[in-house]
Amino acid sequence: MQAAPSLAETDFLLSLAKGDSRIAGVVGWVDLGDPGAAGLLCERADNPALRGIRPMLQDIADPDWLETAVNPRALAALVRLGLRFDALVTARHLPMLARFAARRDDLPLVIDHAAKPQPDRGEDWERGMAALAAIPHVHCKLSGLLTELSPEELRDPLPALRPILARLLDWFGPERLIWGSDWPVVTLAASYDEWRDLTQALLADLSPSERAAIMGGNAARFYGLAA
Repeated sequence: MQAAPSLAETDFLLSLAKGDSRIAGVVGWVDLGDPGAAGLLCERADNPALRGIRPMLQDIADPDWLETAVNPRALAALVRLGLRFDALVTARHLPMLARFAARRDDLPLVIDHAAKPQPDRGEDWERGMAALAAIPHVHCKLSGLLTELSPEELRDPLPALRPILARLLDWFGPERLIWGSDWPVVTLAASYDEWRDLTQALLADLSPSERAAIMGGNAARFYGLAA
């Protein structure tokens, strides 16, 4: 997963994937507003490790950027190349994202970090996430939640995380939730192992098959990876 809006980083990750079988796939970045974006996507899709694109929507001032600035040929190329769309968003983007997803049922979409729920945008987040969950090809990542908690909540994260997970399960079900480590950013709040163990505790009431789907099976299916 790229961490910067940079073709150089995407190319670097794709080069690593060529020589390391542990890298099952890469979600990269291309400026979808660039007039040449379709060509840039096609060039990089020659590497089969490229599985999706993640525009850094949370860092773009215009919350309607997907509707106002994206090159339609770039979106057509994403579909033609079989790529996925990772949406790095917060609550303010959710109305726009729901409109976009409803129009693009040919483009599999996943909401990164569950759109980073924040107490001061709780109603906006719930309303927006419920609308997105009603669109069948939209998935949601169970990731990036620890770094959104307060220092007090981090001392005992489970009580703060349980109601969030309950809503996500109600909306997306275990079939459309995808666990993510958010490493290395997660280390600002906990280790990789601590986040994995917290997730297992959160999912303890689900069946083994449902837990397996969330922890890996859904990601393999969504990104078209070998299970």
